[in-house]
Amino acid sequence: MTTPDHESPAPQPPAPQYKDRAYRSSGGLAGGVLLLAIAGWLGIDAIVSGHGRTPWLALATLILVVPLILAFTLRPAVHANAERLRIRNPFRIVVVPWSEVALLRSGYSNEVVVKSGSKYQLWAVPVSLRARKRAARQEARATAGASGRGRRGRLGGVFGPGGLPDGTSVPAGPVRAESDKIMDDLRELLEAHEKTDTAQGEVTVRWAYEIAGPALAGALLLAILAATG
Repeated sequence: MTTPDHESPAPQPPAPQYKDRAYRSSGGLAGGVLLLAIAGWLGIDAIVSGHGRTPWLALATLILVVPLILAFTLRPAVHANAERLRIRNPFRIVVVPWSEVALLRSGYSNEVVVKSGSKYQLWAVPVSLRARKRAARQEARATAGASGRGRRGRLGGVFGPGGLPDGTSVPAGPVRAESDKIMDDLRELLEAHEKTDTAQGEVTVRWAYEIAGPALAGALLLAILAATG
């Protein structure tokens, strides 16, 4: 029996698949649920108990308002994995491969700038100036407490169990607002994957007709009711 001169290489395991990281605004979700509950309660009550044109006006208003509430509160989301950034905004879905991302920018809003020059806002990651100021104050207190610990430690001072005089712990690393932490995560993904083969492609934009269609129908129905009233 003959044996081969060399063995065929063992099959390589498939590349690991990275699940999407999903980012959404907890405040937007809570506000959306509350607004939908209020709109549903008032609208259904008007449809059931109203007289004359009131049920029709209430129905048209619901058809207009409900999609808009969904669009601006529950719908926005950002999904990111090793291949691309998928942005679901109120009226558009934008898919950006990492190779096409030029910049992830944070200012009064968070947005992605692609290499063609187009900019897309991240509705699901809203900027909170109050949260930034609060994080800056916490960072300043932590820095002051840490420097005070060093001075008093050299003098034999006594501290609480967390390391600061009041017993609180010193945060590891800089204190950041939640939206800024999310942008840091996205920048890390960009740096890690922008040059990989799987992150190549073109930017695609799709309009959310499932949101715009019902809203336009509700607006048209309201206009007809107003014109015939």
